Amino acid sequence: MPVEQLLQNGTAFILVAIVAVVALLVVAYLLVSRRRTMKSSVDEAVMEALQRITRAAADLRRGLSGESADVATPQLRELLKCVAVGVADSQGTLLSWDGEANYHYADVEGPINRAIHGHRREHVDHDRLECPHRGSCPMRSAVIVPLVVEQENAGALVVVGGVTSSKRLIRMADEIAHFICTQLELARLEESREQLAYAEIKALRAQISPHFMYNALNTIASLIRRDPEQARELLEDFAEFTRYSFRMSSMYTTLADELRNIDRYLTLERARYGPRLGTRINIAPEVFGVAVPFLVLQPLVENAVRHGLAKKPGGGTVTVLAQDHGNDVLITVEDDGVGMDPDRLTADLADAHKTGAHVGIGNINQRMRSAYGDEYALELETAPGEGMKIMLRVPKTSRTMRPAFPDYSEQASGAYHKQ
Repeated sequence: MPVEQLLQNGTAFILVAIVAVVALLVVAYLLVSRRRTMKSSVDEAVMEALQRITRAAADLRRGLSGESADVATPQLRELLKCVAVGVADSQGTLLSWDGEANYHYADVEGPINRAIHGHRREHVDHDRLECPHRGSCPMRSAVIVPLVVEQENAGALVVVGGVTSSKRLIRMADEIAHFICTQLELARLEESREQLAYAEIKALRAQISPHFMYNALNTIASLIRRDPEQARELLEDFAEFTRYSFRMSSMYTTLADELRNIDRYLTLERARYGPRLGTRINIAPEVFGVAVPFLVLQPLVENAVRHGLAKKPGGGTVTVLAQDHGNDVLITVEDDGVGMDPDRLTADLADAHKTGAHVGIGNINQRMRSAYGDEYALELETAPGEGMKIMLRVPKTSRTMRPAFPDYSEQASGAYHKQ
């Protein structure tokens, strides 16, 4: 074969090879781009679904009502990509309907009631309905799933599909119904927790010593003639103390408000015990606005006075400290009173609900653990003749504000003493 022909054939072969490689590269690029596009689309769909389910959860967590259902149903309909989503209450009454074909609600009332009372899923086939819009009606089928929360009827979910009833539509309706029931259970749990917290506060109010109330009024009465001005001031402190202790506005308050109430309590007790009761309060100004559980400190201070110092000849001092501790506020209530055996204290706290001993400490310990977790349980140090030290940590939260607290403005330069 001539050299020229060989060169031509070689050149052609090279050109064909180059074209083949370029074609392969183009195909590979298109495949990678498609995969990236598909992955991006999937990621976006997942993100959208998460966003919608989160929005719906926030509203349903408030309980099943017309308002919460009106906000949640549009999110659920977009999530399911269906014709309509409806929610009925435990009596079968429509709370919300988002989407089309709402004129068919009367046709699904019977299946809704059967689903609620029979605790079973119901199906509705559009072909079996008398529809005035048969040619243009978007509904082809509906699935009704009962909402059962803690074995009680809570209502029903209605999912209207644009195709004949399918396994996919049924499965999605079941999953959404399960999601709604979970949110309603969480709503009930939150309500129960709030009720328990209020019950614990009521228990603390009942635990405020009747002897303290009686002795405070006796002390005020004894001062009316010999020192009416002091009697008037003590009566005002007593009125403010009881007003604060029995308020019903919130389960949380600021550390500053708790300290004001402690100051009133100690003022009344100093009037009774005289020089036998010394008090020392040292509070870092930056923690005044931190939110704390309502009535979390006064029972601890009362415990120090009643059980620590009242039984000690010559009395002693109650110390209250609060300081910034990273993400928390560290609060200490300490007395140099009679103290007690730590094993006995542990046993008393375990049986406080039966014996009433140190019920205030046990109550507060439980409230701290319920509110913030077990790691925020009280820490106690005591020994016979060595007094008692109780430490609690409160996390800094968004409830923090900046209240004025002139009574303790001297804290920045050192301890504030009241004797």
